[in-house]
Amino acid sequence: MKRRRKGGGGANWQDTYGDMVTLLLCFFVLLYSMSTINETKWAMIVQSFKRESTSETMGTPGQGTGQEDDVKDTEQISEADVTAALNQIAMALNEYSEKNNLQQQMSITQGADYVFITFRDAVFFEGDSYVLLDSGKRMLDEVANAIAPQNELIDEMRVMGHTSQGDPSKPNNPTVDRFLASNRAATVTVYLQEKNVIDPDKLVSVGYGQWRPIAGFDTDAERAKNRRVEIMITGLNADSAETSVDKYFTIREGGAE
Repeated sequence: MKRRRKGGGGANWQDTYGDMVTLLLCFFVLLYSMSTINETKWAMIVQSFKRESTSETMGTPGQGTGQEDDVKDTEQISEADVTAALNQIAMALNEYSEKNNLQQQMSITQGADYVFITFRDAVFFEGDSYVLLDSGKRMLDEVANAIAPQNELIDEMRVMGHTSQGDPSKPNNPTVDRFLASNRAATVTVYLQEKNVIDPDKLVSVGYGQWRPIAGFDTDAERAKNRRVEIMITGLNADSAETSVDKYFTIREGGAE
């Protein structure tokens, strides 16, 4: 007589299969729910991210980064403000020149958007030297005092060094000529920068050598006029300093602007 097996277990695999099918159904329902997006809510989410990104870039409300304030301040500067600043610089330097009888050593010319200052070379340097003399330092101190209150309205301050042709019949040695002019301009520029009255990025030095004369080369008096240091101060919203220099030289030499 055969024995019966204990426990059938015939339905156990059905329970497992049913659980698996249920899980698969839940999984597909989840996928379906994720594939259906409310456009309005999605737009709101995207917009919230944009606001957060803008807030981080621009700073919190009421504080800002300062860049927009700089733009606003620049836009608020009028031509009249710049002209008034240049007037103040020219007036201060003219008063100093007249008070100390320096009209022969320095001259000040004012245009619509610049102040042009010419210094006789002898008050700044000894012959063939670019070591700044005490008399030159005193003059540059006055220049620094004049520009300090107007720093924000100055676009550029260009220092230009000039030499003269020593022999009327033969141009100077280019190496000596150019280096002397450039070194003298650089010396004046460094002195002004160390006064901390104008942003260093507004200072430029240029050496022209003998090639921008204001007199001939035949006599000592003519050559002395050519040896000079010039400073052009241009105001904000003006033409570039280089353009202003070219215009000034053209006018001074009798040409049309």
